[in-house]
Amino acid sequence: MVDGPLLPFDAGKPSPPRVHDYGLGGKDNFAVDREVAAQLEEILPIAGRLVRESREFVARAIDFVARQGVTQFIDVGCGMPAGPATHEVALKASPDARVAYVDNDAMVIAHAAALLAHPGEVVAVAGDARSPKDILASPELTALIDTGRPFCVILAFVLDFIDPAQAAEMMAAFRDAMPAGSYLILSIGSDQDPVVVQDLSVAFRDTLRLNRHSREQIAGYAAGLEVEEPGMISARYWRPSRPPRAEAGRRGADALAVVARKPLCAREDLR
Repeated sequence: MVDGPLLPFDAGKPSPPRVHDYGLGGKDNFAVDREVAAQLEEILPIAGRLVRESREFVARAIDFVARQGVTQFIDVGCGMPAGPATHEVALKASPDARVAYVDNDAMVIAHAAALLAHPGEVVAVAGDARSPKDILASPELTALIDTGRPFCVILAFVLDFIDPAQAAEMMAAFRDAMPAGSYLILSIGSDQDPVVVQDLSVAFRDTLRLNRHSREQIAGYAAGLEVEEPGMISARYWRPSRPPRAEAGRRGADALAVVARKPLCAREDLR
């Protein structure tokens, strides 16, 4: 994997997976990541809550998809292991579940390989979200995931770091590769003030650029797919186990959630 699409490890530069890990209460982060997280909270006080709402949505969505009979999951840009982890939710819903964790961060892959090593159930794959064809053709992935059968692609707060035009091409490639009956689980930041987006990018110290995606662009990422109810909606409102708490005033940003299925063709099913 060291010769693959992994970014070099640098503890002196902030890493989105480690900043995200800190936002979820994890310990796999460094001082520079915690400094950035604090800056993000100053710029957008709701930032940490959005991270948690996205994680909770993804867990509910994985459970939903597994109960529809799709048991193969590809978690692209998975980040540091966080509970409830994708494989934990998937295996609880279906004992036949298989999960591929994909990331281009060396520390993420190292942790995933060490902590999530469930032979025959979980695999860690070095891959860049911007290269769907390479991910889906990876020998590590195809040893576990049968890409000729329906699978579910998960992209949680990944497209935020990708330009909308490139994101559209990337999502089209994933959709084209999905067999009928496959699913997409997507969470992405939305409704941010452009100035806030710029300030958040500055907080990442130019290591990464955050991008603003319109609702129209986000809807386009699921073009040709059947969006499950309740549609494209705030992550906290996607089939919650209990009603979200009421909030006064405008949030200033939100995490949008989408779960969509590639339509079945005639005479096709999930088998």
